[in-house]
Amino acid sequence: MSRARQPPLVTGISPNEGAAWTKVTIRGENLGTGPADLIGLLICGHNCLLTAEWMSASKIVCRVGPAKDDKGEIIVTTKSGGNGTSTVSFKLLKPEKIGILDQSAVWVDEMNYYDMRTDRNKGISPLSLRPSNPLGIEIDKGKIPQKDMELTFPGMSGDFTSENFSATWYLIENHSGTSFEQLRTAASNLKKQATKKNEGSLAYVKGGLSTFFEAQDALAAIHQRLESDGTERVEGSMTQRLENILNRASDTADTLFQEVLGRKDKADSTRNALNVLQRFKFLFNLPLYIERNIQKGDYDVVINDYEKAKSLFGNTEVPVFKKVYAEVETRIGALRSLLLEKLLQTPSTLHDQKRYIRYLSDLHAPGDPAWQCIYAQHKWILQLMQNCRDEFIMGVGATALDLEGDIRPLGLSRLSHTASLKRGGSLRTPRPSTWRFETPQQVQFVEKLSDVVISQLPNFWKLWISYVNGSLFSETGEKSGQVEKSKKNARQRQNDFKKMIEELTHRLVKLVRGALLPATLPQGELSLYGGWENKTELTAPWLTQVIHIVRGFHEALAALEIPNDLLQVIQDLLLDLRVHCLMVTLLHTTEDVKRLAEKEDWVVDNEGITTLPSQFEQCMVQMLQSLKEPLETKPGEINPYLHAFVQVFINCLEHLMTGCLSGCVFCVHVCTFEQRLLIILSNCQYLERHTFLNLADHFEKHGFMGTEKITRVSVEAVRQLDRKLFDAYIERRADPIAGSLEPGIYAGYFDWRDCQSPTGVRNYLKEALVSIITVHAEVFTVSKELVPRVLSKIVESVADEMSRLMQCVSSFSKNGALQARLELCALRDAIAPYLNSESNASFKLALDALPQLQSGADKKLLEELLNTFKSSMQLQLTCFQPSSVQPVKR
Repeated sequence: MSRARQPPLVTGISPNEGAAWTKVTIRGENLGTGPADLIGLLICGHNCLLTAEWMSASKIVCRVGPAKDDKGEIIVTTKSGGNGTSTVSFKLLKPEKIGILDQSAVWVDEMNYYDMRTDRNKGISPLSLRPSNPLGIEIDKGKIPQKDMELTFPGMSGDFTSENFSATWYLIENHSGTSFEQLRTAASNLKKQATKKNEGSLAYVKGGLSTFFEAQDALAAIHQRLESDGTERVEGSMTQRLENILNRASDTADTLFQEVLGRKDKADSTRNALNVLQRFKFLFNLPLYIERNIQKGDYDVVINDYEKAKSLFGNTEVPVFKKVYAEVETRIGALRSLLLEKLLQTPSTLHDQKRYIRYLSDLHAPGDPAWQCIYAQHKWILQLMQNCRDEFIMGVGATALDLEGDIRPLGLSRLSHTASLKRGGSLRTPRPSTWRFETPQQVQFVEKLSDVVISQLPNFWKLWISYVNGSLFSETGEKSGQVEKSKKNARQRQNDFKKMIEELTHRLVKLVRGALLPATLPQGELSLYGGWENKTELTAPWLTQVIHIVRGFHEALAALEIPNDLLQVIQDLLLDLRVHCLMVTLLHTTEDVKRLAEKEDWVVDNEGITTLPSQFEQCMVQMLQSLKEPLETKPGEINPYLHAFVQVFINCLEHLMTGCLSGCVFCVHVCTFEQRLLIILSNCQYLERHTFLNLADHFEKHGFMGTEKITRVSVEAVRQLDRKLFDAYIERRADPIAGSLEPGIYAGYFDWRDCQSPTGVRNYLKEALVSIITVHAEVFTVSKELVPRVLSKIVESVADEMSRLMQCVSSFSKNGALQARLELCALRDAIAPYLNSESNASFKLALDALPQLQSGADKKLLEELLNTFKSSMQLQLTCFQPSSVQPVKR
């Protein structure tokens, strides 16, 4: 047995009071199984079934009718549950009665006016005269222009209330991207709505059937009476009398309501004028509002007003509107200039920079304000660093220091607590009041320069990161046109920003070098970064403090995740400072030990000794304390002991190379420049393969750490020197050989288009081979291992020149082509052991430029001449035979 259905129960209505035709939402339980199950709805005793729309078993929407009762219950009746009950009531507000001739100050909203008679006559949904979404699915507007739709569907319309409605037009315009399943759902919704409307209208007709019958009987009686009279146009007939009555009634009505209708027309015209003024008041007052809001700094309000005016009047053709809008554009242009000026002002916070960039972007400012800000910040930081040096050189830098040692560069705020922590707390320990007078100028300069970098470079880097990831325009990360444009611009300017960071780090390093290590700067840069010659030479403790400062700002920059290759110059500076500090410490300690003899007072104690041993011990302890900072090797750093000696030796080799190239003689032996280059080149190879590896083993045996990085850096330095030496030697030997080919080919006015049948390889090629053999002998004398490397490069140069010469010939005769092929093949076969991929490619291009041999006689002649050449020069070409020595790969 199935359980009986429960009667409907209304538990809530919203709103719970209102005038007639108020739209209400009824909630409760068991309100029906569907639209067809709902057969009755009474609110305050009035039947509201016609306006009811069943939503679900717990929700019904309808409009309240003009009931007689002021307050009453909401009773729902269903087929399945019968009459229901209600726990809530609705209060019907009676409108104030106004006489037909009384004036009323009621503003009628004509757009939202609701007329039940109109709804009933049109037969559409009583709750909406024109539903915004009849299909009940999400609207997806297409991008097809209106004009194209009008051409495609002539005489039709996409408005579903129009008589010429086109369903295809409507679907293309509003549901171009809707899936088939969604359209199927929409069709089902339409069917439900049609069924619901039909059932509602039919129920209304059934409920008022007696009224229709009464009206039908009255009309039939009037018709019979008129037919029995039979005199429609006779004076005094019923028809004529009725017409006279209606005419008098019309005249009377016109007389009574003429004043009322006049007032209505005047009110309508006043209302229309007010509507127009209200609509365009915004535009007419906008220039003044913009000026006021700019003065108050309410830029967000200005931007919102501008966007609204642009959407409403941007394309207007009305002259007065165009004039006012032009004034608006003038004010906005001035605002753009003001915001750009504020953006490029320095100093400024990262928050302000982001804010101004967003404002300029919203105002569609030309160019790229974000990149302009980055560029301005870059130039400003460079200028700050240079000004810092100039202040100290001119003797005013110390005035920028306060008693606690906090540094206040011009235009800079104090360092944040975070930045101080990154640098390490030891630099901010309390100092005596005489500190600024005792501290050397170079140390004060480095510390102030460090604060300039730490206080400005992090914000500069964060601004770039915001520019890259688009957070300048969207803190939450959602995608937009501005975000995508920002990312695109950042990708295009990535190399430019990398150069900016490199310039900043190089400027920082050069300024420090100019103050502490001027000998490491080129002569041309001393005037820009030097100028510290008259300052006091730093002792080891002060150099130790400088090392600590440099380490501090290197760690602070590394914490920003700046790529290591951009910070390598700071690592190199740190290494040079540690080496310099080490050397200064040892020299000063040596001098102090030497002067101990002068301090001997010859006074013995109870143990029979003087103070000399303790003084020596004190000197050594002080030296070890001074060496603690430079000898301490942080992650990623190199041991300065070992690197110092290796670097000095590499400098020695570079000095030898420079002397060879300049013509100086460093030994008593008579050697040519080329032989000296080969000797240094051979030494470089031995250093790389043997010496550095052996030294690394010795260092590890004696407990030195970090030898792998020292070896790697040393090998790279030697390889750079090796490349310079090798290129210099190849240039001296290869260029003359390659340069002799063209004059030799065309000696005696030789012409490829008019020459005799070949009788053998010409002399210019034999001379080139002899020159190559000479180079082979010179290299072989110094180092057998260098032969393949050098000869491969020489052969590559010769092959490239032969390829160029053959490709420059416009045409070959038959004999010319045979002669050229003979010489190319002879050269290629003679130096075959030293051909590489580049040489083979050059020979292939040269042979492809020649006409192909057609006859067998020519091929046979070519083979015979090649064999003759090889036989005649067999002795000379023996040195080119393969040996057990393999080429050195580089």
